[in-house]
Amino acid sequence: MIDKPAKLKDLEKRISELQAMGGVTQVKKQHEMGKLTARERLDLLFDSGTFQELDLFVQHRCTFLGMDEVDIPADGVIVGYGSVNGRTVFAFSQDFTARGGSLGEMHAKKICKVMDLALKAGAPLVGINDSGGARIQEGVDSLCGYGEIFFRNSCASGVIPQISAIMGPTAGGAVYSPAMTDWVFMTKKSSYMFITGPEVIKAVTAEEIDSERLGGAVTHNTHSGVAHFASDSDAESIEQIKRLLSYLPSNNREKPPTIVNGDDPERIDEKLDTILPDNPRKAYDVKNIIRVIVDNGEILEPHKYYARNIVVCFARMAGSTVGIIANQPRFLAGCLDVNASDKATRFIRFCDAFNIPLITLADNPGYLPGRDQEWKGIIRHGAKLLWCYSEATVPKITLVTRKNYGGAYIAMCSKHLGADLVLAWPTAEIAVMGAEGAANVIFRKEINDAADSEAKRNEKVGQYREQFSNPYIAAARGYVDAVIPPRETRQRIIRALSALENKQETRPWKKHGNIPV
Repeated sequence: MIDKPAKLKDLEKRISELQAMGGVTQVKKQHEMGKLTARERLDLLFDSGTFQELDLFVQHRCTFLGMDEVDIPADGVIVGYGSVNGRTVFAFSQDFTARGGSLGEMHAKKICKVMDLALKAGAPLVGINDSGGARIQEGVDSLCGYGEIFFRNSCASGVIPQISAIMGPTAGGAVYSPAMTDWVFMTKKSSYMFITGPEVIKAVTAEEIDSERLGGAVTHNTHSGVAHFASDSDAESIEQIKRLLSYLPSNNREKPPTIVNGDDPERIDEKLDTILPDNPRKAYDVKNIIRVIVDNGEILEPHKYYARNIVVCFARMAGSTVGIIANQPRFLAGCLDVNASDKATRFIRFCDAFNIPLITLADNPGYLPGRDQEWKGIIRHGAKLLWCYSEATVPKITLVTRKNYGGAYIAMCSKHLGADLVLAWPTAEIAVMGAEGAANVIFRKEINDAADSEAKRNEKVGQYREQFSNPYIAAARGYVDAVIPPRETRQRIIRALSALENKQETRPWKKHGNIPV
């Protein structure tokens, strides 16, 4: 006879021991560092009682360097699936309390299994990274594990949303999987990402730098652009992840979710008629415009602190998700530069992959001039923006609010790059360049020959501005579809989105293009 109660007790005992992770002492150390444990993080991410753990009993099989005597609960990573706000999500969470969350053969196999399941199920994947890196004792098996993960990151890209949460150290090859995912969240003062750490840098270059400045959350959110969000705690990061997921479809075959939020799609807002400064050279915050036209003034802004001369954000209009790209006149006058081009490009490609309509707000005087920009490859980076707007087949609506000059006019989703609808405010200026610069070029001889060159210059500037610094010539050519009162902006965009809801657009067959990376 089988003693069923004894078998059940044995099972419960095994589960309890494994769920204790690295033990009380290691859990305490984790908390003392201001970090949640791997299981606490998953408890916050998933709806209560919905998480289903897989591979709890998996163990490493390394026998080198005394590893045959080492027990690592769940091999240092917790994997499974559950519901986040009622929708299926797959996840893994590395357990730093169990041998530093180091990645070995079986640790990687667990992650790969849950990645494969997420791809088959068409559900988002959230990876919570907190690891000391490759398990050195396992040698090439650890490297194999990273490679298998990278391969799956590539396969899943553009098919399901991939989100990485950095909640501890992530160094060397371990940083590449998060970098290959769509969105990277970091926790301030407890998470780090770098290829080579401070000690190696000091030994090789004699440069002294600490982990926070080298690869902390603030660094990667402001300087490198590797991370998209920075939070003050693990719990805050997880709440941000859940909020992001609420804007996204589960996979590339779905449309984004629609939420009833009570904001009238036909709402007219007269404050838009006077929102721009009277002086066309004066800066303003484009987010003030965005918040007026979107539902309930709510936006979710990735890369908030990186390349601040352009804004990218998710919002809702008539309850449906939209992606917004907008020049930000508060920084560098809204000029396009290397980093802004990269920031916008990545966002555009994500939205296009996941059926999120694109709304572009254009107000920029052109590309940022200077040797530094040229040497950093503004030609190549700027070309990415042209490429990605042209490549995108989701509904594309552009609004020109003020200045839109030269090549930057083309790059900000002009009609020539496939914008479905281009709207303009009466304050829009669409031209090769600003009136002052144009007058100096076109009327140089007249200005130089005049008895009062300054008066003549002012005359010619006024003449050029009257003739070209408006949206009507572009509208006369059909490059602007409608010049509208600013107060009608929300209404007109929402109506356009409704009209374009079932848009279908094909491109010539190809394996893939050769984007100018």
